[in-house]
Amino acid sequence: MTVYGDGKQTRSFQYVSDLVDGLVTLMESEHVGPFNLGNPGEFTMLELAEVVKEIVDPSATIEFKPNTADDPHKRRPDITKAKEFLNWEPKVSLREGLPLMVNDFRKRVFEDKK
Repeated sequence: MTVYGDGKQTRSFQYVSDLVDGLVTLMESEHVGPFNLGNPGEFTMLELAEVVKEIVDPSATIEFKPNTADDPHKRRPDITKAKEFLNWEPKVSLREGLPLMVNDFRKRVFEDKK
């Protein structure tokens, strides 16, 4: 598994059910305009790699490679508007959602071939 740079850059990850819930909530509301429906929980790329390793393959190695100059150091959505006007915020954390996604992916890829 490859981590670019020192792995300290952050990203936010969202489970699909949270996005669907946010979109349905927005469509059923009377509010218009842009709403950020992301997950503000931040993980460093190194933390993500460690969680993926733990869940998918504990024997995997993490390799560091030079980062690109234009890679943003931080990405975190501001969901203040969604919380205030839609009373919406995500419910599924990365640690909770990643195993669900991995299990679903394994089922679709490996069990469908039987």
